[in-house]
Order: sequence, then C-alpha cells, then structure tokens
Amino acid sequence: MSLSALPGFRDVFPEALARRRQIFGVWREVAKRYGFEEYDGPPLEATDLYTRKSGDEIVGQLYRFEDKGGRDVALRPEMTPTLARMVAQRASALRKPIRWFSIPQLFRYERQQRGRLREHFQLNMDIIGEAGPLADAEVIGAAVDILRGLGFGPSEVRARVSDRRVLAELLGAEFGVGAEELHGVLAGLDKFDKSPEAAAEAVQQALAGDAQRAQAVMDLAGRLGEPGELLGRGAAAPLRECVDALGAMGLGAFVDVDFRIVRGLAYYTGIVFELFDAGRSLRAICGGGRYDALLKQIGGVDLPMVGFGMGDVVLGELIADRDGPPVAASPVQVFVATVGEDDRAAALALAHALRERGIGVEFALKKQALGKQLELAASRGATHAVVIGPDERAARQAVVRSLATKTETRVGLDALAGDYAF
Repeated sequence: MSLSALPGFRDVFPEALARRRQIFGVWREVAKRYGFEEYDGPPLEATDLYTRKSGDEIVGQLYRFEDKGGRDVALRPEMTPTLARMVAQRASALRKPIRWFSIPQLFRYERQQRGRLREHFQLNMDIIGEAGPLADAEVIGAAVDILRGLGFGPSEVRARVSDRRVLAELLGAEFGVGAEELHGVLAGLDKFDKSPEAAAEAVQQALAGDAQRAQAVMDLAGRLGEPGELLGRGAAAPLRECVDALGAMGLGAFVDVDFRIVRGLAYYTGIVFELFDAGRSLRAICGGGRYDALLKQIGGVDLPMVGFGMGDVVLGELIADRDGPPVAASPVQVFVATVGEDDRAAALALAHALRERGIGVEFALKKQALGKQLELAASRGATHAVVIGPDERAARQAVVRSLATKTETRVGLDALAGDYAF
C-alpha cells in the first residue's frame, strides 16, 4: 500500500494547516468587513447542475458516479451552481442585494501543475440582485483587500479589469463577429497571454476558418493591454464607473484596465477581472466578474450576479515565495511538571484550571524525571514550565520557570488558576 496521498490531493500536516488557517482567517475577516454572510452547500450534487452551467466540456473534469439510488452525481467542481440553486429556492424571501460568501472544498480531475491540484479550497464571494457597477467594484475591492490583509502591496499584486461588453461591441462593429461567433472568439482571446498560437487557432476556428478576419482579431489582441480609446467607448461606461469607485476606495494603485482579460467561460456578461502576482510567475490568484443570466439559466429566477473565486493553492504559493515554508505555532503555552508521583493530583488540578482560563497546557503522560519533563516542555514550544513538588504543595505554590530566560518565580496556586499573566 502506498503511503502517499492520491495524485493531486494533499496531506495537510500541522504547519500546512497553520498557513491554511491564516488564509481562511483573512478571507473571513475581509468578508465580514464587507458585510457578507457565510453559507455552505452539499459537496455532492446532481451532475446536470454543472453541465447546465458549463456545458458538456466539464464532464471530463468531474469526479462523477452513480449513487446507490441510481442518481448521476458528482463531487462539486465549483460553488456557483449550488449558490444559484440555493438562491432560487428562496429568491422572493431574501433581501436584495444578497451578499454571500463560502469556503468550499472543490474537486476537479485536471492535469496537475504549480498552483493547480485536483482538490482545493476556494473563497467564493457574490453579490446577487444588483446590476450596477458599484457591486462589481465591491467584489473587486474585497479581493484586493484580502491580498492587502496578507501583506501584499500594489508592487506585488495587480488587479486586471476589463468588460466583455466593450469587446463584444468592438468585435461586432469593426470585425463583423456575430453573436454565434462571439463566445468562440472570446474564448480564443482568453488564451492569448499563455499561448498566442493557441489563441490564433481558436479564433480562426470560431470564425469558420476566415483567415483574414482571424488575423485582424489577433492584431487587435496584441493591442488590448493598453486601454487607450477603448476605455472611452460608450460600452465602457460601467467599467469607468467601477474603476473610479475603486479609486475612491483608495485601491486604485492596485488596478489596471486590461482588455486582454476576457474570462473565456460563456456565462460572463459584463465586467471581468483577475488578480495576478506582479511578476506573473503564478496562475491567476483569483478571477471573477458579472454573470447576470446564470441564475435564470440554472434556477429560473432572473437576478443579476457578480462574484469571484479565490483558491488557497495559488495564494499559498504566493505567500511561500515571500515568507518561506509554513511553520506551525505551538498550541502549548504552559507545561505542568511534577517532582514525584505524589504531586500528580495537584498538577492535574492546576493543568485543568489553566485550561479553563483558555491557556494551552500539556503535562507528561507517564512517569518521568523532572529533567526529562523540562526537555519535553522545550520541545513542545512551551513558553513556561510550572513545577509542583512536595514543598510547593505544602505551601500551595508552584515554581514558574520561563523557558526562554531560565528565571524562576514562586506563585500561589490560586493566583495561577486566577489571573496570573504568563
């Protein structure tokens, strides 16, 4: 039997879990500051919930099987379909706009690479029931503030913002791209940063092999990184308002308007964005945008939506590049040691009293010499050892030793159980 986890899955040792808790803590703290409520949903859903959103192309990425009731089910590869299903159930009763977030574990059978595994945790933040660009600015601002909360500045991370409506208008007016061709062209342009060759092939295929139009679109793709006159077009008015709002929030230094960001999935309908490390050494830290038709498509309820997903894998890589490998903080603050077996009952009583105060406490689980107990205390990362012996019991005291300075103080047991500050 192999002792390794399955490919693409992780064993999460205490030090790695410490970094995950750091990330989750910032996620929840920023979501709370922005007025979002946390929700969750089942990790197993009917397969057609996902194919209704993403089409049959997602089927090859699903952990999919038939359950004992004969149902075609899959482990969730994303949270948005579950969100749409849940909101549709209570759409008329929920106060709008709805501000919800979740931190689900997601599963996709994908090719592994740096920043991409077959399971990960992902923060999802969504605003539902508001079509205006201030809602877009809110979710982008929250994403930026998460990176700020983790200690990253505008020289280290960038939010690249665009609007598919501007590209749709331009492609239709100047390149004759019809509605039936638009998704394929945008999906091709989405590949441009990673592989211009793959982008060109996809665009030509979307345009039914029209090499002349495909070349014109690819020439445009090379210029999209500079917003120029595109930002002045009528269709860019919501994007301009969104970017101005981010500036008013004090986050403008993080934001670049970049029309190469198109988010290839068909369900996006307006402003889209991605966050990257400034050196572009990693995959996107997060991505999202507006998808106003999705709730109606999945749940039959017509409400606009905007949101993003931010995974823990890329974010963990970004933090590791800056801070190095994670280190687990010791949960033990105080180690209670005994001189002899007769001191055991008093030590157990004190240990429990300290735990009642919320202090992390450990003691030896078998008979050991005092020196061995103090070695164990140091190895556990305790800051103090509290030693109880016959003399201390008689005086209802204990010796408090700082393991850093080796200084010792006699303290009453009642004070230790009360408000003594270690």
